[in-house]
Amino acid sequence: MTGKRDNHGLLGKKITRRGALKGVGAAAGLALAPGFVRYAQAQSSAPIKIGFQAHRTGIGAAYGRWYEKTTNAAIKAINDAGGINGRPVEVITEDDGTDPARGAEVVGKFATQHKVDVVYGTLFSHVVIGSAPVAGEMKMPYFVVSEGHHVASTKLNRYVFQPGITDVKSQVIAMAPWIAANAGKKVTQIFPDFAFGYDHRDYLPPALKAQGADVIAQIAIPPTESSFTRYFPQIPAETDVIYHVMVGPAVLTFVKELGEFYGSTHPNLFGFMDSLEAVDIASPGLEFLEGSHFWEGSPRYLQDDASEGQKFYRDQVGIDANGANTKDPKDISTASHMFGCWETLYVIKQAMEAAGYKGPEDRKKLVEATEALTAFPEGKEHPQGDKTFNGKLHQAYGHQNISKVEGGKLKVVHRTKIEDGLYEPEGDYTTQAL
Repeated sequence: MTGKRDNHGLLGKKITRRGALKGVGAAAGLALAPGFVRYAQAQSSAPIKIGFQAHRTGIGAAYGRWYEKTTNAAIKAINDAGGINGRPVEVITEDDGTDPARGAEVVGKFATQHKVDVVYGTLFSHVVIGSAPVAGEMKMPYFVVSEGHHVASTKLNRYVFQPGITDVKSQVIAMAPWIAANAGKKVTQIFPDFAFGYDHRDYLPPALKAQGADVIAQIAIPPTESSFTRYFPQIPAETDVIYHVMVGPAVLTFVKELGEFYGSTHPNLFGFMDSLEAVDIASPGLEFLEGSHFWEGSPRYLQDDASEGQKFYRDQVGIDANGANTKDPKDISTASHMFGCWETLYVIKQAMEAAGYKGPEDRKKLVEATEALTAFPEGKEHPQGDKTFNGKLHQAYGHQNISKVEGGKLKVVHRTKIEDGLYEPEGDYTTQAL
């Protein structure tokens, strides 16, 4: 059966003006109803492709697993809200093995084989440094979730950004006054023997010196080390504070052996949470940590004054009040770092929308739009807290948390201000050609 098409529908029913308006209104109501995702409004319904450079294997695997879990949760939240510029977002994941050479290969593969719009996700600083030149050569925006000063130093290139997490130089400058005033004046540093550790080695001593404290010894340990006892006799007897930051699969061994070496009497301990990321603080052998302090990017344990944004983020990612997987209390998160994945993805979204991003031909516009960002307010998109962004340095600046071990848990006892971690710029990426 066919019907006339001028004033009739397909089944021959006459369409009145009132009926047509009702139909339009019903369609509009459906489009605005909760859960209705309007991808069709975009000029292209093709997905925006993000290449996720993941540490699935190697010394960064514990972080990589939680970075991937956080990434998937953020992408789901973004897509549920309509995607980016009306288009769905697709994540393509490649394992870099936490290896610089392999990382560079992965960035190249993303550009030439997967043809992604941007590359994102890297944590370990030696992998970032090894991968960044390829991103620059391919003119591929590269958004890292690391902590090293490598981006803000302006020694990389204009296509590399770190907008969702602070850098080590900012962190230690912000915390040095508290360490000098509350932990002690004679500090021994223990740090990993690669780029991330070198930032601690280079930037902590002058920051403490400005506060009347001194680093009296520095001990570098390979991140692949499996036993640490032989390093501890190098700690001078007059040490007031052991400042420790360790990474890799043997972090629990490191902390346990430190406790075994000293017993019940030891210098004050100030650690970066890296030394215990993905490790249960209530593990046997860690009782000696009671009363010691740690730096945390985002608190592992849900604090009494946690914001609604923090609660929303934790719920979406699936971590409980103790910072463990809601499905497995023994699966401890890397909460101090992985929030940066969530926040960086929302920065990418914000910059793409500001640039009117349509495809790879707009990558230069995306770089400039990201450089034009100045601040991120605390909320569901930025649950760790508000931040400022320096477009010339491609680096975000935010708050740091100092937490105390109490009853086998961590309680935030001091939170720095953004201005506490600011420093003089060392260059300007915007002067580089795109």
